[in-house]
Amino acid sequence: MIIIKHEFRDLIPRLSQEEKKQLEDNILKDGIRDDLILWNDILLDGHNRYEIAEKHGLRYKTKQIELKDEKQAKEWIILNQFGRRNLNNYSRAELALELKGLFAVKAKENSMKSGGDRKSDNYKSGLENSPKSINPIDTRKEVSVIAEVSDNTIARVEKIKKHAEPEVIERLKSGEVSINQVYQQVRKEESKKKKAEQLFQTQKELKPTEKKYRVIYADPPWKYGEEQHVDMGNVQTTVLGSHYPSMSIQELSDLPVKNITTDNAVLFLWVTSPLLEECFPMIKAWGFKYKTSMVWDKIKHNVGNYVSVRHEFLLICTKGACTPDVRKLFDSVQSIERTEHSKKPEEFRTIIETIYTEGNKVELFRRGDAPEGWDTWGNEA
Repeated sequence: MIIIKHEFRDLIPRLSQEEKKQLEDNILKDGIRDDLILWNDILLDGHNRYEIAEKHGLRYKTKQIELKDEKQAKEWIILNQFGRRNLNNYSRAELALELKGLFAVKAKENSMKSGGDRKSDNYKSGLENSPKSINPIDTRKEVSVIAEVSDNTIARVEKIKKHAEPEVIERLKSGEVSINQVYQQVRKEESKKKKAEQLFQTQKELKPTEKKYRVIYADPPWKYGEEQHVDMGNVQTTVLGSHYPSMSIQELSDLPVKNITTDNAVLFLWVTSPLLEECFPMIKAWGFKYKTSMVWDKIKHNVGNYVSVRHEFLLICTKGACTPDVRKLFDSVQSIERTEHSKKPEEFRTIIETIYTEGNKVELFRRGDAPEGWDTWGNEA
Protein backbone atom coordinates (compact mmCIF):
# COMPACT_ATOMS: atom_id res chain seq x y z
CA MET A 1 0.00 0.00 0.00
CA ILE A 2 1.31 3.43 -0.94
CA ILE A 3 0.97 6.14 1.70
CA ILE A 4 0.50 9.80 0.67
CA LYS A 5 1.87 12.19 3.28
CA HIS A 6 0.56 15.68 2.55
CA GLU A 7 3.47 17.55 4.10
CA PHE A 8 5.75 15.66 1.70
CA ARG A 9 3.42 16.16 -1.25
CA ASP A 10 3.18 19.90 -0.55
CA LEU A 11 6.95 20.27 -0.92
CA ILE A 12 6.66 19.41 -4.60
CA PRO A 13 5.86 22.33 -6.95
CA ARG A 14 2.61 21.64 -8.76
CA LEU A 15 2.49 21.03 -12.48
CA SER A 16 0.46 23.42 -14.58
CA GLN A 17 -2.70 22.05 -16.19
CA GLU A 18 -0.89 21.90 -19.53
CA GLU A 19 2.10 20.06 -18.04
CA LYS A 20 -0.14 17.57 -16.27
CA LYS A 21 -2.14 16.93 -19.44
CA GLN A 22 1.07 16.35 -21.39
CA LEU A 23 2.33 13.92 -18.76
CA GLU A 24 -0.97 12.04 -18.82
CA ASP A 25 -0.89 11.80 -22.63
CA ASN A 26 2.69 10.50 -22.54
CA ILE A 27 1.88 7.89 -19.89
CA LEU A 28 -1.19 6.67 -21.77
CA LYS A 29 0.98 6.30 -24.86
CA ASP A 30 4.17 4.82 -23.37
CA GLY A 31 3.19 3.60 -19.89
CA ILE A 32 4.89 4.49 -16.59
CA ARG A 33 8.59 3.96 -17.22
CA ASP A 34 10.16 5.30 -14.03
CA ASP A 35 9.79 3.67 -10.61
CA LEU A 36 7.76 5.39 -7.91
CA ILE A 37 10.16 6.09 -5.03
CA LEU A 38 9.00 5.09 -1.55
CA TRP A 39 10.38 5.32 1.96
CA ASN A 40 8.60 3.16 4.52
CA ASP A 41 5.79 2.89 1.92
CA ILE A 42 5.45 6.72 1.89
CA LEU A 43 5.54 8.15 -1.63
CA LEU A 44 8.48 10.54 -2.11
CA ASP A 45 8.61 10.85 -5.88
CA GLY A 46 5.99 10.14 -8.54
CA HIS A 47 2.82 11.69 -7.10
CA ASN A 48 1.50 12.79 -10.49
CA ARG A 49 2.34 9.44 -12.08
CA TYR A 50 0.65 7.61 -9.21
CA GLU A 51 -2.49 9.77 -9.56
CA ILE A 52 -2.66 9.11 -13.31
CA ALA A 53 -2.07 5.38 -12.77
CA GLU A 54 -4.90 5.18 -10.24
CA LYS A 55 -7.19 7.13 -12.56
CA HIS A 56 -6.64 4.81 -15.53
CA GLY A 57 -5.84 1.56 -13.73
CA LEU A 58 -2.27 1.44 -15.03
CA ARG A 59 0.57 -0.71 -13.73
CA TYR A 60 3.66 0.80 -12.15
CA LYS A 61 6.81 -0.29 -10.32
CA THR A 62 8.05 0.98 -6.97
CA LYS A 63 11.43 1.28 -5.34
CA GLN A 64 12.01 1.54 -1.59
CA ILE A 65 14.97 3.63 -0.39
CA GLU A 66 16.49 3.83 3.07
CA LEU A 67 16.51 7.15 4.92
CA LYS A 68 17.13 7.95 8.56
CA ASP A 69 14.04 10.01 9.39
CA GLU A 70 11.40 12.39 8.05
CA LYS A 71 13.81 15.34 7.91
CA GLN A 72 16.10 13.35 5.65
CA ALA A 73 13.08 12.28 3.57
CA LYS A 74 12.16 15.94 3.06
CA GLU A 75 15.74 16.72 2.06
CA TRP A 76 15.63 13.90 -0.48
CA ILE A 77 12.39 15.23 -1.98
CA ILE A 78 13.74 18.78 -2.27
CA LEU A 79 17.04 17.70 -3.81
CA ASN A 80 15.21 15.47 -6.25
CA GLN A 81 12.99 18.38 -7.35
CA PHE A 82 16.02 20.46 -8.32
CA GLY A 83 16.51 18.03 -11.19
CA ARG A 84 13.29 19.18 -12.87
CA ARG A 85 13.99 21.19 -16.03
CA ASN A 86 10.65 23.01 -15.90
CA LEU A 87 11.15 24.44 -12.40
CA ASN A 88 11.11 28.26 -12.44
CA ASN A 89 13.30 30.46 -10.24
CA TYR A 90 10.54 31.20 -7.74
CA SER A 91 9.91 27.50 -7.09
CA ARG A 92 13.66 26.84 -6.88
CA ALA A 93 14.10 29.63 -4.34
CA GLU A 94 11.08 28.42 -2.34
CA LEU A 95 12.56 24.92 -2.17
CA ALA A 96 15.94 26.40 -1.24
CA LEU A 97 14.31 28.13 1.74
CA GLU A 98 12.78 24.82 2.85
CA LEU A 99 16.22 23.23 2.57
CA LYS A 100 17.79 26.10 4.49
CA GLY A 101 15.30 25.52 7.31
CA LEU A 102 16.15 21.83 7.44
CA PHE A 103 19.86 22.69 7.54
CA ALA A 104 19.22 25.04 10.47
CA VAL A 105 17.51 22.27 12.44
CA LYS A 106 20.36 19.86 11.71
CA ALA A 107 22.98 22.45 12.65
CA LYS A 108 21.21 23.00 15.97
CA GLU A 109 21.08 19.27 16.61
CA ASN A 110 24.79 18.95 15.79
CA SER A 111 25.71 21.83 18.10
CA MET A 112 23.91 20.09 20.97
CA LYS A 113 26.01 16.97 20.62
CA SER A 114 28.68 17.21 23.27
CA GLY A 115 32.06 16.48 21.76
CA GLY A 116 30.37 15.39 18.53
CA ASP A 117 32.27 15.52 15.28
CA ARG A 118 30.11 16.95 12.51
CA LYS A 119 32.17 15.14 9.93
CA SER A 120 31.27 11.84 11.52
CA ASP A 121 27.57 12.62 11.48
CA ASN A 122 25.64 10.00 9.60
CA TYR A 123 24.07 12.75 7.53
CA LYS A 124 24.83 11.37 4.12
CA SER A 125 23.47 7.90 4.76
CA GLY A 126 20.36 7.35 2.71
CA LEU A 127 21.07 10.30 0.40
CA GLU A 128 22.99 8.31 -2.16
CA ASN A 129 19.82 8.37 -4.27
CA SER A 130 19.71 12.20 -4.20
CA PRO A 131 20.81 14.14 -7.26
CA LYS A 132 23.39 15.98 -5.16
CA SER A 133 25.12 15.50 -1.82
CA ILE A 134 24.96 18.28 0.75
CA ASN A 135 26.74 19.48 3.85
CA PRO A 136 24.61 19.98 6.99
CA ILE A 137 26.15 23.35 7.77
CA ASP A 138 25.48 24.93 4.34
CA THR A 139 24.60 28.63 4.48
CA ARG A 140 21.97 30.28 2.29
CA LYS A 141 24.68 31.06 -0.24
CA GLU A 142 25.70 27.40 -0.40
CA VAL A 143 22.04 26.38 -0.69
CA SER A 144 21.72 28.78 -3.61
CA VAL A 145 24.44 26.79 -5.42
CA ILE A 146 22.51 23.56 -4.87
CA ALA A 147 19.27 25.18 -6.07
CA GLU A 148 21.03 26.84 -9.00
CA VAL A 149 19.45 30.19 -8.17
CA SER A 150 21.17 33.31 -6.83
CA ASP A 151 21.45 34.10 -3.14
CA ASN A 152 19.84 37.47 -3.86
CA THR A 153 16.82 35.77 -5.44
CA ILE A 154 16.41 33.53 -2.40
CA ALA A 155 16.52 36.58 -0.11
CA ARG A 156 13.85 38.31 -2.20
CA VAL A 157 11.60 35.27 -2.23
CA GLU A 158 11.96 34.97 1.54
CA LYS A 159 10.61 38.51 1.93
CA ILE A 160 7.87 37.94 -0.65
CA LYS A 161 6.61 34.83 1.17
CA LYS A 162 6.20 36.89 4.36
CA HIS A 163 4.25 39.74 2.80
CA ALA A 164 2.67 38.91 -0.57
CA GLU A 165 -0.95 37.89 -1.00
CA PRO A 166 -1.77 34.21 -1.70
CA GLU A 167 -3.00 34.93 -5.22
CA VAL A 168 0.23 36.80 -5.99
CA ILE A 169 2.23 33.78 -4.84
CA GLU A 170 0.20 31.60 -7.19
CA ARG A 171 0.94 33.97 -10.08
CA LEU A 172 4.64 33.80 -9.23
CA LYS A 173 4.57 30.01 -9.26
CA SER A 174 2.91 30.01 -12.68
CA GLY A 175 5.33 32.60 -14.04
CA GLU A 176 2.65 35.25 -14.71
CA VAL A 177 4.63 37.85 -12.74
CA SER A 178 8.33 38.13 -12.00
CA ILE A 179 10.08 37.92 -8.64
CA ASN A 180 11.46 41.43 -9.13
CA GLN A 181 8.00 42.92 -9.83
CA VAL A 182 6.51 41.48 -6.66
CA TYR A 183 9.58 42.26 -4.57
CA GLN A 184 9.51 45.94 -5.59
CA GLN A 185 5.82 46.13 -4.67
CA VAL A 186 6.50 44.54 -1.27
CA ARG A 187 9.29 47.06 -0.62
CA LYS A 188 6.98 49.91 -1.59
CA GLU A 189 4.33 48.69 0.84
CA GLU A 190 6.93 48.27 3.60
CA SER A 191 8.08 51.84 3.04
CA LYS A 192 4.50 53.09 3.36
CA LYS A 193 4.03 51.11 6.54
CA LYS A 194 7.26 52.46 8.07
CA LYS A 195 6.24 56.05 7.36
CA ALA A 196 2.80 55.38 8.77
CA GLU A 197 4.25 53.89 11.95
CA GLN A 198 6.52 56.89 12.45
CA LEU A 199 3.56 59.21 12.01
CA PHE A 200 1.29 57.10 14.15
CA GLN A 201 3.68 57.18 17.12
CA THR A 202 2.62 60.78 17.71
CA GLN A 203 -1.06 59.84 17.81
CA LYS A 204 -1.26 56.52 19.62
CA GLU A 205 -4.11 57.80 21.73
CA LEU A 206 -7.10 59.98 21.02
CA LYS A 207 -6.25 63.60 21.69
CA PRO A 208 -7.87 64.94 24.88
CA THR A 209 -10.98 66.94 24.05
CA GLU A 210 -13.84 68.52 25.92
CA LYS A 211 -16.10 67.85 22.96
CA LYS A 212 -18.21 64.73 23.25
CA TYR A 213 -19.63 62.75 20.36
CA ARG A 214 -22.99 61.04 19.97
CA VAL A 215 -22.24 59.35 16.63
CA ILE A 216 -18.98 57.46 16.09
CA TYR A 217 -18.04 55.93 12.73
CA ALA A 218 -14.93 53.73 12.67
CA ASP A 219 -12.98 51.63 10.16
CA PRO A 220 -10.09 50.31 12.30
CA PRO A 221 -6.79 49.08 10.80
CA TRP A 222 -7.31 45.52 12.03
CA LYS A 223 -4.29 43.28 12.45
CA TYR A 224 -4.73 39.87 10.84
CA GLY A 225 -3.07 36.63 11.94
CA GLU A 226 -1.63 34.03 9.55
CA GLU A 227 -4.88 32.13 9.04
CA GLN A 228 -6.89 35.34 8.68
CA HIS A 229 -4.32 36.73 6.24
CA VAL A 230 -4.86 33.81 3.95
CA ASP A 231 -8.59 33.93 4.40
CA MET A 232 -8.95 37.57 3.41
CA GLY A 233 -6.22 37.78 0.83
CA ASN A 234 -5.82 41.46 0.11
CA VAL A 235 -6.98 42.85 3.45
CA GLN A 236 -3.54 42.96 5.04
CA THR A 237 -2.19 44.66 1.92
CA THR A 238 -4.95 47.22 2.35
CA VAL A 239 -3.65 48.00 5.81
CA LEU A 240 -0.06 48.22 4.56
CA GLY A 241 -1.11 50.59 1.80
CA SER A 242 -3.24 52.85 4.00
CA HIS A 243 -2.20 55.68 6.31
CA TYR A 244 -2.22 53.36 9.31
CA PRO A 245 -0.10 50.50 10.61
CA SER A 246 -2.28 47.58 11.65
CA MET A 247 -3.35 47.40 15.32
CA SER A 248 -4.15 44.38 17.45
CA ILE A 249 -7.50 43.95 19.20
CA GLN A 250 -5.82 44.87 22.48
CA GLU A 251 -4.23 48.01 21.04
CA LEU A 252 -7.59 49.10 19.64
CA SER A 253 -9.35 48.25 22.91
CA ASP A 254 -6.90 50.44 24.81
CA LEU A 255 -7.89 53.55 22.86
CA PRO A 256 -9.91 55.76 25.26
CA VAL A 257 -12.99 56.05 23.06
CA LYS A 258 -15.10 56.18 26.22
CA ASN A 259 -13.61 59.57 27.01
CA ILE A 260 -14.92 61.26 23.87
CA THR A 261 -18.45 59.83 23.74
CA THR A 262 -21.66 61.11 25.28
CA ASP A 263 -23.62 59.01 27.79
CA ASN A 264 -25.99 58.03 25.00
CA ALA A 265 -24.12 57.28 21.77
CA VAL A 266 -24.07 55.03 18.72
CA LEU A 267 -21.09 53.31 17.09
CA PHE A 268 -20.99 52.22 13.45
CA LEU A 269 -18.05 49.80 13.19
CA TRP A 270 -16.62 48.18 10.06
CA VAL A 271 -15.32 44.64 10.54
CA THR A 272 -14.44 41.76 8.22
CA SER A 273 -15.63 38.18 8.61
CA PRO A 274 -12.38 36.72 10.05
CA LEU A 275 -12.42 39.23 12.93
CA LEU A 276 -16.15 39.18 13.63
CA GLU A 277 -15.81 37.16 16.83
CA GLU A 278 -12.67 38.94 18.05
CA CYS A 279 -14.04 42.48 17.75
CA PHE A 280 -16.64 42.17 20.51
CA PRO A 281 -14.22 42.65 23.45
CA MET A 282 -13.09 45.89 21.77
CA ILE A 283 -16.70 47.05 21.40
CA LYS A 284 -17.21 46.41 25.12
CA ALA A 285 -13.96 48.20 26.01
CA TRP A 286 -15.17 51.26 24.11
CA GLY A 287 -18.33 51.24 26.23
CA PHE A 288 -20.78 49.97 23.62
CA LYS A 289 -23.09 47.00 23.20
CA TYR A 290 -23.82 45.27 19.90
CA LYS A 291 -27.35 45.74 18.54
CA THR A 292 -27.51 44.78 14.87
CA SER A 293 -25.58 44.93 11.61
CA MET A 294 -25.60 45.93 7.97
CA VAL A 295 -23.88 44.04 5.16
CA TRP A 296 -21.95 45.63 2.35
CA ASP A 297 -22.21 43.35 -0.69
CA LYS A 298 -19.14 44.39 -2.70
CA ILE A 299 -20.41 42.55 -5.82
CA LYS A 300 -16.81 41.78 -6.84
CA HIS A 301 -15.43 38.58 -5.36
CA ASN A 302 -12.35 38.19 -3.19
CA VAL A 303 -10.25 35.20 -2.18
CA GLY A 304 -11.02 33.08 0.87
CA ASN A 305 -10.27 29.73 2.47
CA TYR A 306 -13.87 28.57 2.72
CA VAL A 307 -15.93 30.84 0.46
CA SER A 308 -15.28 33.66 -1.99
CA VAL A 309 -15.64 36.63 0.35
CA ARG A 310 -17.54 39.53 -1.20
CA HIS A 311 -19.06 41.20 1.87
CA GLU A 312 -18.11 43.22 4.92
CA PHE A 313 -20.06 43.96 8.10
CA LEU A 314 -21.04 47.35 9.50
CA LEU A 315 -21.92 46.65 13.13
CA ILE A 316 -24.30 49.00 14.92
CA CYS A 317 -23.64 49.29 18.65
CA THR A 318 -25.07 51.63 21.27
CA LYS A 319 -24.09 53.15 24.59
CA GLY A 320 -27.03 54.00 26.84
CA ALA A 321 -30.21 54.78 24.90
CA CYS A 322 -29.51 55.89 21.36
CA THR A 323 -32.16 54.73 18.92
CA PRO A 324 -32.34 56.57 15.57
CA ASP A 325 -33.78 60.09 15.44
CA VAL A 326 -35.54 59.32 12.17
CA ARG A 327 -37.47 56.05 11.91
CA LYS A 328 -36.52 55.21 8.36
CA LEU A 329 -35.66 51.56 7.78
CA PHE A 330 -32.92 51.09 5.22
CA ASP A 331 -32.23 47.68 3.69
CA SER A 332 -29.69 45.88 5.87
CA VAL A 333 -27.88 44.62 2.75
CA GLN A 334 -26.40 47.27 0.48
CA SER A 335 -25.01 46.07 -2.87
CA ILE A 336 -22.39 48.57 -3.98
CA GLU A 337 -19.42 47.64 -6.15
CA ARG A 338 -16.12 48.12 -4.36
CA THR A 339 -13.54 50.54 -5.76
CA GLU A 340 -10.25 51.33 -4.00
CA HIS A 341 -8.84 49.04 -1.31
CA SER A 342 -10.24 49.93 2.12
CA LYS A 343 -12.46 52.75 0.83
CA LYS A 344 -16.00 52.44 2.14
CA PRO A 345 -18.98 53.65 0.07
CA GLU A 346 -20.26 57.10 1.00
CA GLU A 347 -23.80 55.68 0.82
CA PHE A 348 -23.29 54.29 4.34
CA ARG A 349 -22.40 57.72 5.71
CA THR A 350 -25.56 59.08 4.08
CA ILE A 351 -27.60 56.40 5.86
CA ILE A 352 -26.01 57.34 9.19
CA GLU A 353 -26.66 61.05 8.65
CA THR A 354 -30.25 60.34 7.63
CA ILE A 355 -31.23 58.37 10.74
CA TYR A 356 -29.04 60.25 13.25
CA THR A 357 -29.60 63.98 12.80
CA GLU A 358 -28.73 65.18 16.32
CA GLY A 359 -25.42 65.41 18.17
CA ASN A 360 -21.75 65.68 17.27
CA LYS A 361 -20.29 63.18 14.83
CA VAL A 362 -16.73 61.87 14.61
CA GLU A 363 -15.01 59.42 12.27
CA LEU A 364 -12.13 57.46 13.75
CA PHE A 365 -9.18 56.44 11.56
CA ARG A 366 -10.31 58.82 8.85
CA ARG A 367 -8.32 58.70 5.62
CA GLY A 368 -8.43 62.08 3.94
CA ASP A 369 -10.22 65.36 4.66
CA ALA A 370 -13.12 65.59 7.08
CA PRO A 371 -16.59 65.41 5.49
CA GLU A 372 -18.93 68.33 6.14
CA GLY A 373 -20.58 68.05 9.54
CA TRP A 374 -18.03 65.58 10.89
CA ASP A 375 -14.94 65.78 13.04
CA THR A 376 -12.21 63.25 12.40
CA TRP A 377 -9.43 61.54 14.31
CA GLY A 378 -6.50 60.02 12.52
CA ASN A 379 -3.06 60.64 11.09
CA GLU A 380 -4.37 63.35 8.79
CA ALA A 381 -6.85 64.87 11.22
